[in-house]
Amino acid sequence: MSVWRGRDKSQELERLAELAGEASAEAAMATASAQALEPPAPPAPPDLTAAAFFDVDNTMMMGASIFYFARGLAARKFFTSADLAGFVWQQVKFRLGGRENKEDIKTHRERALSFVAGRTVQELTDISEEIYDELMADKIWSGTRALAQMHLDAGQRVWLVTATPIELAAIISRRLGLTGALGTVAETKDGVYTGRLVGDLLHGRAKAHAVRALASREGLNLKRCTAYSDSQNDVPMLSVVGTAVAVNPDGGLRDVARARGWEIRDFRTGRKAAKIGVPSVLGVGAVAGAVAAGMAYRRR
Repeated sequence: MSVWRGRDKSQELERLAELAGEASAEAAMATASAQALEPPAPPAPPDLTAAAFFDVDNTMMMGASIFYFARGLAARKFFTSADLAGFVWQQVKFRLGGRENKEDIKTHRERALSFVAGRTVQELTDISEEIYDELMADKIWSGTRALAQMHLDAGQRVWLVTATPIELAAIISRRLGLTGALGTVAETKDGVYTGRLVGDLLHGRAKAHAVRALASREGLNLKRCTAYSDSQNDVPMLSVVGTAVAVNPDGGLRDVARARGWEIRDFRTGRKAAKIGVPSVLGVGAVAGAVAAGMAYRRR
């Protein structure tokens, strides 16, 4: 019986990952179409079947984008320190506890963006613009940005792929002059957030599903595509493209990259590398930092 329960659980997680990937690809196409309305830079001859996919946390940006996002929302009183501490506890159980039961996974998924329930999409988008300017703009790795520009100069599309909410991911993409972004999609009704996710966080296998779904919509040849990430969690995404590059890799990804002959790029140096090399995609340490920031704000 336990074997069947384990199989059912695995199938449910895979179904949610696929749903998250499909939703993210659909949202990415919509946001990219909106970005295309803005005056474009002089284009390079288009390479229509190749593209590049970049993780955000510790790959394109120093540190975790969700940390900056939570810090900015805490400063705007989107939630109390108690709310955020409860969310962090779920993160600890989900990421580090070693035991994932169905109820924990369901709770984790439903609380991940519950703090925006009742807010409008336009409100969160406007606030995300402010948070990017205040806390993120100066955190972009120049080396990774140059890699993205290399693909743009070759006429290829460049997409961000991140567990960060799609609204914030799209802003980061637009500010960097990229094509668009795949991110976690929150359910909305009449332009207002319900507090639930579509599928699951865009994490792990969900990223691979999103890249495949976008490639299908865009007519991309994945064997001609390139993916960049810092985290072992993104091995599924890195494995679906023809060229994988480990950028500022954690220990697990560095081992995988060496074993598979993937290129390694590291833009960190010495103590800075140790300081910012936190786990990507909703790392517990990053969210705990957001709790500290929220509590400090509340005390002030």
